[in-house]
Amino acid sequence: MLSATKARKNFFKLIERASRPASPVTITVDGEAKVVMMSAEEFEGWMETLEIMSDPELVKGIKEAEESYKRGEKTYTLEEIKKELNLN
Repeated sequence: MLSATKARKNFFKLIERASRPASPVTITVDGEAKVVMMSAEEFEGWMETLEIMSDPELVKGIKEAEESYKRGEKTYTLEEIKKELNLN
């Protein structure tokens, strides 16, 4: 955590630090967390997760697949599926 004043003084160093994986920087104003800086790659991952989680049908499919896997039902690799569908 870093105050906005310190963040402004060290902005380019913070960009460098936050661009590393799993190294978000929280910026505070009057001691209250206001902003988080993170790498663009990490941000994109969060956005993809939010998109997936906002689709009830997709979440349902993921849960069904997890349950199927737990029951020991046959799973397929991406390559096996491509071959079966002639997508190679």
